[in-house]
Amino acid sequence: MQQSCSGDKQANIARSIEGIADCAAKGAQLVILQELHCDIYFCQAEDTQMFDLASPIPGPDTDVFSAAAKQYGVVLVTSLFEKRAPGIYHNTAVVFEKDGSIAGKYRKMHIPDDPAYYEKFYFTPGDLGFHPIQTSVGKLGVLVCWDQWYPEAARLMALAGAEMLIYPTAIGWESTDSQEEKDRQHGAWFAIQRGHAVANGLPVVTVNRVGHEPDWTGVTGGIQFWGQSFVAGPQGEVLHLSGAEREENVVVEIDKQRTEDVRRIWPFFRDRRIDDYGDLTKRYRD
Repeated sequence: MQQSCSGDKQANIARSIEGIADCAAKGAQLVILQELHCDIYFCQAEDTQMFDLASPIPGPDTDVFSAAAKQYGVVLVTSLFEKRAPGIYHNTAVVFEKDGSIAGKYRKMHIPDDPAYYEKFYFTPGDLGFHPIQTSVGKLGVLVCWDQWYPEAARLMALAGAEMLIYPTAIGWESTDSQEEKDRQHGAWFAIQRGHAVANGLPVVTVNRVGHEPDWTGVTGGIQFWGQSFVAGPQGEVLHLSGAEREENVVVEIDKQRTEDVRRIWPFFRDRRIDDYGDLTKRYRD
């Protein structure tokens, strides 16, 4: 579900529920929402009042989406602003089973701090590690946005048996970027995630938000989220690519058997030199 968001949290949630219903009516068994879908992308500026948007898990936000998963009989991947304790907040993906129960959660591990993406101000780095979430539709390797740039995260999910990689996302262009820079950024984003699909022999599902969201402080011109949510197969083949400007609810069929088929002809896991990868745990090799 590729959606735009406003400053009205309840309206955003209502539109997400409508989208879940639409996807379920089209036959979806798994529905994926974008990063921080309940709210505006509040990380454009550092503002302590924005912490009021967070909720505990379980709590009011999980109650709403639990009920939606149960009502429409889908496995649901959400992305919520978690209040864990005073001063400790996480960017947390919560996965609901078809009966509305919480199948598992993942706290975003890699936290960016860039102009208009001041996430380190809001989010404590995740502490749950890289573990797929078992559901009735398979083991889901759920990661969040900035995690999508890190091959280590994708690999660890795959090594733990993930059957697909899922990236709820909120990424776009800051207004001062040149068109050439915008093209480079999007091209890199698209390429690296397809690379994760190839390197791990897994489907990748990336769901981005869309539309322009202003910077309420007026410091920048806001962010134009580039949409273009996509699904790639285990050889990087593009199974679906959404548009750059419109909202979309799309159902895409994924053949999980292709992972087995592809890994037989491209046995990257077999040929990994695990005996010589110890330096990957170092910050840098001097």
